[in-house]
Amino acid sequence: MTDKSPSLFGMVMMADNPLTETLDPKSKPVGCPQGLYGSASQAELSLIMVFNFDFTEGMYKGSSISILGLNSAMNPVREMAIVGGIGIFWLARGYAIAQTHWFDPASVDAIAGYNVTTVH
Repeated sequence: MTDKSPSLFGMVMMADNPLTETLDPKSKPVGCPQGLYGSASQAELSLIMVFNFDFTEGMYKGSSISILGLNSAMNPVREMAIVGGIGIFWLARGYAIAQTHWFDPASVDAIAGYNVTTVH
């Protein structure tokens, strides 16, 4: 990665963020998505995403889903695969549709909503 790369190619970021009921960061926390992003494109901000969405509250408490896929961050809507899960989501498969609702390029912070469909 170089400072001259418009896509931050090669950058790897770890994430351990709150998972909330709504897009409002002050809404009730229901879990914790943990994982990593790696900038995988030299042409645009496109992140390979490996994440575990661990639920700590509510009806899914103690369960998690695992997401893997290319998150083309500048696209308004992105699709990624559900590749597994534990607890109620044991052997889950499906897809997650992500939409960015807020993004700060200076800090690379964002608020994204995920609509997830699973078969388990």
